Amino acid sequence: MTTTAPVPALVEQFKGGLDAPICLTWEWTYACNLACEHCLSSSGRRDPNELSTAEMKAVIDELQRMQVFYVNVGGGEPTVRPDFWELLDYAIDHQVGVKFSTNGLRIDAERARRLAATDYVDVQISLDGATREVNDAVRGPGSFDMAMTALQNLSDAGMRDFKISVVMTSQNVDQLDDFKVIADRFGAQLRITRLRPSGRGADVWDELHPTDAQQRQIYDWLVARGDQVLTGDSFFHLNALGSTPLPGLNLCGAGRVVCLIDPVGDVYACPFAIHDVFKGGNVREEGGFARVWRESELFNDLRQPQSAGACASCSHYDACQGGCMAAKFFTGLPLDGPDPECVQGHGQSALSIVDKNELPKATQDHSRSSRRKVGLGMPAVPAKPCDSSPLVSGL
Repeated sequence: MTTTAPVPALVEQFKGGLDAPICLTWEWTYACNLACEHCLSSSGRRDPNELSTAEMKAVIDELQRMQVFYVNVGGGEPTVRPDFWELLDYAIDHQVGVKFSTNGLRIDAERARRLAATDYVDVQISLDGATREVNDAVRGPGSFDMAMTALQNLSDAGMRDFKISVVMTSQNVDQLDDFKVIADRFGAQLRITRLRPSGRGADVWDELHPTDAQQRQIYDWLVARGDQVLTGDSFFHLNALGSTPLPGLNLCGAGRVVCLIDPVGDVYACPFAIHDVFKGGNVREEGGFARVWRESELFNDLRQPQSAGACASCSHYDACQGGCMAAKFFTGLPLDGPDPECVQGHGQSALSIVDKNELPKATQDHSRSSRRKVGLGMPAVPAKPCDSSPLVSGL
C-alpha cells in the first residue's frame, strides 16, 4: 500500500514518541557477499559478537509483547545467517511480520515459492541501476544479474507487490521511468530512497548524491507518479520545492517512531546514523529493547520540541522540517541547521564553511580491508576472525 501523508494531529503525536516503534529496522548481520560503495552500515565482515539465535528469538518475543507489527530486516545480507529462515519463521509464528531487504543471493526458485506461500512476509530486492552498467558500478560485478534472477523467481512463484528498492544517485535519476517499467514487468512495487552520507556512503557522497537539478527531477517525478511509488520518509526535504506535498512521513522520526537494532544489539535512534552519538542502549542490557525505546535519555530528548535553529526564519520550514538529521550530522552541519541538500540553497552555503577533515565517521565499520568492488565471492583467506566469509558451511 502506498504511504500517504499522516494528518497533522497524528504528526504531532508522532513527535512525542509512541509506546513502540512503527518502523523498526533490524540488521541481522554485518556479513555481506557484496561491497556496495554506498553501504550505509559499512557491511562486509561478520561481527563475532552478533546476537545468537537464542538472543534474536528473545528480542522477537519482546517485540511481540510490545505489539510491534513488523520489522524491516536487513544487513549486510541477512540471508547469509545460517539461522535466517528459522528466525523468519519464528517471527511470523509470533505475530511479528518481516519485510527483509536482500541483494537476491538466496532467492532461488524453491525459496521464492516458499516465500510466496508465507503470510506476513515481504521481500525487497535492492537494485541501484536499471541497467547492468549503472547498477554494478555501485553494487559490484554480477549484482545486477543476481537481483534480476531473484525478481524473476519471485514473479514466477506468483508473489506480487514485493518491492524493488532503489537508492537514488546522480547516476540513476534519469532511469526512474525504467525502474518503474522493471517493477511493473515483475508485478513488483517500486520503492525509492535517499542516498545518505552514512557508512561508506560518506566516501562517495560528493560523487553520487543527486545534483540540484536532479533533486527537482525527483520531486517532479514523484508529484506525477508518487501515488504508485513508496518513499517512506526519504524525500520530505524536497517539499520546499512546491505546493504539492510528497506522500510519506513529513518528519524526522528518529527515536520517535523509528529506530535501528544492529547485529550486536545496539539500538540507534536512526537507521541512517550508526554512531555512538545516536546510540540509546543495547538489547542485552537489563530491560532489553523496551527499556531502551521507552526510557533512553537520548530517545526522550529527541521526543522533546526541537529547535528550528538556523531554519526558523525560512518560510519553507513547515514544509521540509529542516530535513534529515543523519545527512546533517555526517556532513558536519548542526542538527538544527539546514539539510545539506536543502533545495533553497541554504545547505550549500552552510557546507562551504565545514572543515571536511573534521567530519564524524560511523562508529561501526565492517568493510573488508580491500574496499574494492568484488563479485559474488569472498576473500579466500581471512585476515582475522572477523573477516571470515559469511558463506561458510551450513548456509
